[in-house]
Amino acid sequence: MRTASIARKTAETDISVSLSLDGTGKASIATGVGFFDHMLELFARHGLFDLEVKAKGDTHIDDHHTVEDVGIALGQAFLKALGDKAGIARYADVHLPMDETLTRCAVDISGRPMLVFRTEFAREKIGNFDTELVREWFQAFATNAGLTLHVETLYGENAHHIAESCFKALARTLRKAVALDPREAGRVPSTKGSL
Repeated sequence: MRTASIARKTAETDISVSLSLDGTGKASIATGVGFFDHMLELFARHGLFDLEVKAKGDTHIDDHHTVEDVGIALGQAFLKALGDKAGIARYADVHLPMDETLTRCAVDISGRPMLVFRTEFAREKIGNFDTELVREWFQAFATNAGLTLHVETLYGENAHHIAESCFKALARTLRKAVALDPREAGRVPSTKGSL
């Protein structure tokens, strides 16, 4: 099983993450940020990752540090769980519909962090959640997981649907990219021999 656990403690947050890439989609999420918990639960379910996240942060200020630091810790866990990346598919892409919204996601598990995020929100809030934190989480996750990640919402109106389509699209894309390809026969999918 490709698993990892990460603990991250700063003056602003105290976070623990446990991740299994070969899970069934079980999630136990408690960040103190309700909408964000919902996004991480569906990330686990649609990626078929078993995920446990416990976070305490300075949410009396705002949710920024908690959301960003969970992205950092989860990205680190993802990278650690992948090990040497031998045998993975590496590349994947998905078009994910969510009612009136359609989001495209493409990933290269390259070891070269890069985020292209072309998603806009007409509203600044989803409930109490700042919509700008969606991009912050994706940036922190992609950087620490070593992903080249492109996310683009082609169209959509409802801010909740747009955010949800981004997290679901990432989950489905990573599910395909981390899958073991029997034709690779355990090789690292790169002409360099490492990722």
